[in-house]
Amino acid sequence: MKTYLVGGAVRDQLLGLPVHERDWVVVGATPEQMLTLGYQQVGKDFPVFLHPQTHDEHALARTERKSGSGYTGFTCYAAPDVTLEQDLLRRDLTINAIAQDDDGTLIDPYHGQRDLELRILRHVSVAFSEDPLRVLRIARFAARYANLGFTIAPETWQLMKEIVNSGEIAHLTAERVWKETEKALSTRSPQVFFEVLRECGALAVLFPEINNLFGVPAPEKWHPEIDTGVHVLMVLEMAATLSDEIDVRFSALLHDVGKGVTPEALWPHHHGHGLAGIKLVEDICQRYKIPNATRELACLVSEYHDRIHTIYQLRPDSILSMLNTIDVWRKPHRLEQMLLVSEADYRGRAGWQQKAYPQANYLRQAFDVVNGVSVKDIIDQGFTGADIKEQLNKRRLEALTVWKENQPQS
Repeated sequence: MKTYLVGGAVRDQLLGLPVHERDWVVVGATPEQMLTLGYQQVGKDFPVFLHPQTHDEHALARTERKSGSGYTGFTCYAAPDVTLEQDLLRRDLTINAIAQDDDGTLIDPYHGQRDLELRILRHVSVAFSEDPLRVLRIARFAARYANLGFTIAPETWQLMKEIVNSGEIAHLTAERVWKETEKALSTRSPQVFFEVLRECGALAVLFPEINNLFGVPAPEKWHPEIDTGVHVLMVLEMAATLSDEIDVRFSALLHDVGKGVTPEALWPHHHGHGLAGIKLVEDICQRYKIPNATRELACLVSEYHDRIHTIYQLRPDSILSMLNTIDVWRKPHRLEQMLLVSEADYRGRAGWQQKAYPQANYLRQAFDVVNGVSVKDIIDQGFTGADIKEQLNKRRLEALTVWKENQPQS
């Protein structure tokens, strides 16, 4: 029985990056031996155990054979006669197929160290094409390491396209698609994930609403990049520099999704695209069982991002109505999230990246004004029940009107 450190811990250690999780493979052992040593078994489909002290995952060396559709359609064989090289062979990328023994020696039968040096994402074997989830994993790794200059090997691109063309992508579960997408959205360059999916054809299958934006023009005056698909990825890239929040980045990605259903006869204009986008956002969120908070923000952003751009021109009652709909009184952070997306939308355009976005501070100030109206004063004056809400709204509108009248013209 021998234990090796494998996967991401070895890869990131060699890249000089922080190691957050350590996974191990155990060669020459049986489940009974692991249990006797105090490990706790957690794997159902194949033997995975938690170390009794560190709680790191230890998996018995195994091989896999394709036996059905999707990423779950595999028969696993885990036994003491499975070698380390056989276990590494089943892994997705050469850079993830490096092992390290307890004295620090690296076992690298598939030249992962070379590909780390070359900054290449390359599949280990043709068995890569048996698992459709790997298309999303490659796209995620491309996003994660884009800033280090990693690219996808041509032969790996070919296999990814073959997987998409085979129809296997359609067998991925909603939970797995969202999990990989969520991880990709948390990377430094999330836009690369969607660029890769588009290039291999997977975006059209998994996120047709986003794929449909490419080739849809917008007015050059406001969008020098013209192409709406290009714009949304620029917005996502900008959002990633402004916020680490998944909800903000996801909303940035979908903020203009309604432009994909504008009749061609109306191009390059897209009047009403915000409201049109709400149903598409809801469709995506329902399809992938995306959390409610994420969905709610994306729907609000779709509806209101253009209105925030034109905040100076809005009447006080329109501003107050928007704040009420956003429900900033109970969820003030939601306003900040929407302002970040709107700023990303404004600056996510060719040549606009360094422009200021004063609309955000303007709306923050407006919120501070209306939020300063005292509910206690209304109650102290004898108002009760529904009259309190009516008076509160009336006084907020009065305060906002006075404030707006005293703002310099923009």
